[in-house]
Amino acid sequence: MKVNKFVMPELIFGSGSISQVGESCARLGARKVFIVTDPGVMAADWFEKVIGSCSEAKLPYVIFSEVTTNPKDYEVEKGAQKYLEEECDAIVGVGGGSAIDVAKGVAVLATNGGEIRDYEGVDKITFPLPPQVMVATTAGSGSEVSQFSIIIDSEKKKKMTIISKSLVPDIAIIDPETLTTKSPHLTATTGLDVLAHGIESFVSIAATPLTDVQAKSAIALVAEYLRPSVASRMNKEAKAKMAMASVQAGLAFSNAILGAVHAMSHAIGGRFQLPHGEVNAILLPYVMEFNYIATPKKFMQMAELFGESIDGMSPGRAGRKAIDYVKELSLEIGAPQRLSEMGLTEEDAAIIGQVAVEDACMITNPRDITVADVERLIKLAL
Repeated sequence: MKVNKFVMPELIFGSGSISQVGESCARLGARKVFIVTDPGVMAADWFEKVIGSCSEAKLPYVIFSEVTTNPKDYEVEKGAQKYLEEECDAIVGVGGGSAIDVAKGVAVLATNGGEIRDYEGVDKITFPLPPQVMVATTAGSGSEVSQFSIIIDSEKKKKMTIISKSLVPDIAIIDPETLTTKSPHLTATTGLDVLAHGIESFVSIAATPLTDVQAKSAIALVAEYLRPSVASRMNKEAKAKMAMASVQAGLAFSNAILGAVHAMSHAIGGRFQLPHGEVNAILLPYVMEFNYIATPKKFMQMAELFGESIDGMSPGRAGRKAIDYVKELSLEIGAPQRLSEMGLTEEDAAIIGQVAVEDACMITNPRDITVADVERLIKLAL
């Protein structure tokens, strides 16, 4: 039996858990906290609970909110400069993947120096990072539990994938109450991002029994609870289950990595500044079509997790049912269906293909994939 590794933070999950931010930082020895977030999160009523908990723990704090969708290298570097100027010694990320990825990037530069592009790739971080507490406010990115940070290189117009066990936060706080402020559209697209995480980590060539448990649970939870979560902001059971699905999918992909959906999405998002969840939602069924011959038994298991009847079917036929299920789910919840709706053209396919095959996530895709394959998939999704 081969040796498997599985990394994860301490998890605090449940309604009202956001009020434990200050106490969590204090347990890690923090004396002055640097809070990374975005303007949308700051406008939410529950953000007051974050800063209130720091005050209750008698912890001074500094807020950095200059974070945009698809965060840029200069945002990370500006945040790191402010962190050092304010003499902070711990980092809290509050928000979706963008805020949390920037918080991780600030942690890297605060103790390792240089520019964030210096750390693109795997295990480039040398020195220990400050204590990190990450608070997820979307059931989507999984960044609060992962060893990933995705930042745009503004010069090359590409997303950099930074992977290191140093990026696994010390504590991740997941409070499903924060999901009630999300729109149906954002709930739908981030939910399909969770599904993409679950599926890609499940079929990854680096998958293990430890990651499969998390991935399969996440896939089943999305199948049962994404629709009702989109339908009602106040369906607290659905919100809690989708929050758990996001955590489990995050744990799975943090350890098994991802595949062609995310490699292509990173290439598209870096060049065109498009929402990550929306691009993943469009690409997922096309990449599933491409990959299913590489691991038909896992696609058969996916069909079962979706609740599909596959009695007497071959793995190939059952795998097709899994793909059809994802297409139907995406349509039902109103996710975008075509890349052309987002402004992409056939001329963009070649540029995207070259960048995508060089992405670290492509290494663990279950089927070998070329630039020509990526171009064909992009054209199919237009």
